[in-house]
Amino acid sequence: MSFGNAFLTALQALRLNGLRSLLTALGIIIGIASVIVMVAIGNGARQSVEEQIDRLGSSMLTVFPSTRTSRGQSSGRYMPFSERTMYNVADQLPNIVAVTGDIQSQVTLVSADTDWATTARGVNHTYPLVRNHEVADGDFFTAEDVASGRRYAVIGSTIQREVFGENSAVGASIRINNVPFEVIGVLEATGESFRGRDSDDVILAPLKTVRDRLAGNWRPVPDRIDSMYILFRDDADIVEAQAELEEALRIEREIKPGQSDNFRVLSFASFVQARNETSQTFSYLLAAAAGISLIVGGIGIMNIMLVSVTERTREIGLRMAIGARPGDIMTQFLIEAVVLCTIGGIIGLALGLGGAWAVTSLAEWDVLIEPSLVLIAIATSLTVGVVFGFFPAQQAAQLNPIEALRYE
Repeated sequence: MSFGNAFLTALQALRLNGLRSLLTALGIIIGIASVIVMVAIGNGARQSVEEQIDRLGSSMLTVFPSTRTSRGQSSGRYMPFSERTMYNVADQLPNIVAVTGDIQSQVTLVSADTDWATTARGVNHTYPLVRNHEVADGDFFTAEDVASGRRYAVIGSTIQREVFGENSAVGASIRINNVPFEVIGVLEATGESFRGRDSDDVILAPLKTVRDRLAGNWRPVPDRIDSMYILFRDDADIVEAQAELEEALRIEREIKPGQSDNFRVLSFASFVQARNETSQTFSYLLAAAAGISLIVGGIGIMNIMLVSVTERTREIGLRMAIGARPGDIMTQFLIEAVVLCTIGGIIGLALGLGGAWAVTSLAEWDVLIEPSLVLIAIATSLTVGVVFGFFPAQQAAQLNPIEALRYE
């Protein structure tokens, strides 16, 4: 029997028991569809995280003062950083590209008839380079603007949209806590959020201006900053750079041996490593879930194929009597199992793609369907058909023709 005839015979046999064939393939359909949706969501989440990391920079370290604790209770903050500390540390480490301080204050922006509560952040002129955050319209302030404490503001895209609408904010006069500022730029939208806050709902202004006019001076540290962002060269070993930074900070802040650090260093490199480990674990769980689902579906197909062999025993005997060889019988039933699994895989693939589209449209989650995923789904369906269809096909090929013809 040729492959084409065997394929047509398989399709005819499956069509005669259409409902049973569909129910038999249901395990494969559900398994493939669920894997497509879960993997697409996982890939989309991974891509989103990678884009954010690329935007923030895996070569950047963020340093915060630690919080004092006593008997498990927070008891205030350690001495904040100063600009002098930031620059002293930067001078000691050779792989640093740029640094910027950061000081924040909750403020109210007033423009025309609009009041908007937001966050003002005082930063240095190096902020766009360190944070990889470009200006979409206008300009960013310069080192001279920072040193002289000019009242310039660069606003986030959320403020541009909510306060100024379709009109360009560049050149507009605003009041921040009743202090007049001139808007000189609008930042590119990042779409990021942290602890439920919109990172595009922000005002950036020269560090000295925010500290002197909005956040207020703190006498023990007149040039205080709340945090510092430090950008290293791309080819620098970020783990080694972090160790050198921590040692330099301990010396600068006069921390004695044995005493705990009064600062925290946040590394996006370690975040990337943790994300990769989590993603790998998630992939293993997906593989296990997919494997179990497909095994259950394969067992169902094996069971139905064995039933089919029993029901068609006389047919098998008749085919053998007119010249069909055991190999022909085996090929016929094996092709039936493969065709059944392939059809189930295609239906599952279609449902999975539809489910991924629904997740994107309704839940607004990022999904990513790679072309290799489609090929893997089809290949998996074929493999399940061969593995779980082999035993029933072998059983059919080993029937005795005479006994098969006598079978009632």
